[in-house]
Amino acid sequence: MKMKEIIKEPTSKFIKLRCPKCKNEQIIFGKSATKINCLVCGRIIAEPTGGKTKIKARILEILE
Repeated sequence: MKMKEIIKEPTSKFIKLRCPKCKNEQIIFGKSATKINCLVCGRIIAEPTGGKTKIKARILEILE
């Protein structure tokens, strides 16, 4: 008898954002647990909601 392993695909992704204030591009995790600030100007670009992150910047790309 063979045991077949089932590997689930992850539901979370990494997201490439552009800060609306300084135009810095940054990659964040789609289900972050903390506030994420822009590394250049310090503006909050994403906030946790308990599940998916609330994004406050322009999404450039969703990375797989």
